[in-house]
Amino acid sequence: MNVNYEYYRTFYYVARYGSFTKAAEALFANQPNVTRTVLRLENMLGCRLFMRNRHGVTLTPEGELLYSHVSIAHEQLQLAEAELADSTSLRTGTVTIGTSETALNLFLLSRLREFRNLHPGIRLRILNHVTPQTVSALKQGQIDFSVVTTPVTPDAALNVTTLLPFQELLVCGTDYRNLAQAKTKHRLRDLADYPLVMLSRDTMTYGFYNEWFLRHGARLEIATEAATADHVLSMVEHNLGLGFVPRPWAEAALTAGRIFEVPLVESVPERAVILITGNARTPGVAASEFIRFLRKSAAVPQED
Repeated sequence: MNVNYEYYRTFYYVARYGSFTKAAEALFANQPNVTRTVLRLENMLGCRLFMRNRHGVTLTPEGELLYSHVSIAHEQLQLAEAELADSTSLRTGTVTIGTSETALNLFLLSRLREFRNLHPGIRLRILNHVTPQTVSALKQGQIDFSVVTTPVTPDAALNVTTLLPFQELLVCGTDYRNLAQAKTKHRLRDLADYPLVMLSRDTMTYGFYNEWFLRHGARLEIATEAATADHVLSMVEHNLGLGFVPRPWAEAALTAGRIFEVPLVESVPERAVILITGNARTPGVAASEFIRFLRKSAAVPQED
């Protein structure tokens, strides 16, 4: 049976107020139209829903049964409307973000704090994975967007925005201080005998450096494999080997004399923190607002 929802809505208000007149006022309608709507509903359902008396109307047993269901449905719809109103006004909502360790620490953490201050009612879910896993989650619609570091395999289904370019440098601990104090710069191939701390072979960072080493006639050999990018710096400080770290991470340890920059003849290619959006999942209002916020706070100019 295909009954117009407005019939049930009218029935709900008549039952709630026990009056056609009061229901008409609540619905901003006239009383004759409310009466006709209820009569149509009774005809469609094949039963009387109200008993009329001089004080108004009361529900019949059939009306009581219908009202027990209609009231729940109507109140749930009102609740949904209220929640949608909160969501579209950014008072509530959920944003699911996939990010890599480096991108999180270099760029995203401070923006998360700023966005939370602007919209305290929005719930943030942060999924921390290596870049390939994060991009895969985006393609499968498991997250709203991702914030990771380059390189990323080109994909026509993904939209990429550069948020923050950054440079990495080769650093060492106190046991290898002589490398930093040399009067001449070192070539990559001349450092083959020194242990190297690096992320695992399944990361884009490893692929990035492996290609760069090969381009300059050097071979990338990992002596100590780190689980996360911030572990690389800690391991270098504890003299487990040389390691490449983003300059912003290294500054405090360099100033304190805990690590030292190893000067290289070859210039480390610039990398970047990037925002990636895709087509597998349509971002909600809150996620769309966060995407706009990130693009606006990017360290490089964005095209309109």
